[in-house]
Amino acid sequence: MTTVVLTGKNILVGVSGGIAVYKAVALVSKLSQAGANVKVIMTESATKFVTPLSFQVLSRNDVYTDTFDEKDSSVIAHIDLADWADLIIVAPATANTIGKLANGIADDMLTTTLLASKATIWVAPAMNVHMYDHPSVKRNISQLFSDGYRFIEPSEGFLACGYIGKGRLEEPEKIVSLLQEHFSQKPLPLKGKKVIVTAGPTRERIDPVRYITNFSSGKMGYAMAEAAASLGAETILISGPVSLPVPTEVNAIFVESSEEMLNTVLRHFEDADIVIKTAAVADYKPKMILPSKMKKKSEELTIELTKTTDILQTLGAMKKQQLLIGFAAETNDVIQYAKDKLVRKNADYIIANDVTEANAGFGTDTNIVTLIGNDFEKEFPVLPKKELSKELLLTIMEWETGDTH
Repeated sequence: MTTVVLTGKNILVGVSGGIAVYKAVALVSKLSQAGANVKVIMTESATKFVTPLSFQVLSRNDVYTDTFDEKDSSVIAHIDLADWADLIIVAPATANTIGKLANGIADDMLTTTLLASKATIWVAPAMNVHMYDHPSVKRNISQLFSDGYRFIEPSEGFLACGYIGKGRLEEPEKIVSLLQEHFSQKPLPLKGKKVIVTAGPTRERIDPVRYITNFSSGKMGYAMAEAAASLGAETILISGPVSLPVPTEVNAIFVESSEEMLNTVLRHFEDADIVIKTAAVADYKPKMILPSKMKKKSEELTIELTKTTDILQTLGAMKKQQLLIGFAAETNDVIQYAKDKLVRKNADYIIANDVTEANAGFGTDTNIVTLIGNDFEKEFPVLPKKELSKELLLTIMEWETGDTH
């Protein structure tokens, strides 16, 4: 993508204190080279890592570090900056700054300006892997996401603290690419829509150390969530236990059992526009969960199971304006079972695949599916799951709007 889309855009970069500040220097340089007008606010902690002069030289603008340092007496600096920006990006965003923003605290130049701005605000966290995984940080990120902030997920790798894990500030080149996409004029068919995606397996506990589950990796569901967000949707991903990074701009809620997944979906269902039920939810669960570890006593063991609530069927009976999309992972008679499921569950579309095929099914990075509607059927060849997910959503939206040529 060319950099022309950033030409003339006013981008305010907020820099908080962390070792990743050096990447913010590169980010400002690349944004300026792409034609953007860049101004920088630094927290006091950030100035301990890099001097304001570095950002001043690269942005060719004054750098702001103090709420009370009014560089132009004709304006109030933080209000002027807040109104000037087309977009604000906080990179790196520390746990401290994220916490302040989530709780409406404005005690420095950066947080004061952010609270005064109506511009789109992006946050690019960078911190120790355990800090990023801390419940309070997760809670603050979730609150900001609900408030309309957009996030650029940190990448995984070797961290300055010596740990290896998730917490590295995303590379400047990737951030610039995301900003280019944001400012491009591509139509976003899901803009203004709320999309719920369920993904991964569920775990049905037998006792404190054992459970029933399946082979779902969550890759298809995560790809669907990423595609929905990239097409402009407010996307909520309700995920069972998987080992996958949460896609950028997706609000993830993690659950374990089929009952937790059902209850979480129902809490968000009423105002949803599209629900994509990708999760491989257990059909049965132990009738009784033992309070302590079951001891090995005999050669055979019988565990009494009971059916779980069918989430897709429950939603099909409740739906009003919602578009309901289900998946059918089968091993034989795939199309027949999928069409039957479409009717029984009162879904709008079923995405069917044969999990025994090579390059398809659980754990693979590719898939081969057939999209089935009430009067619609389309086969898709083997494709990477991320590409396939976008094609599926675009096809569904085209069919729904009647724009099928």
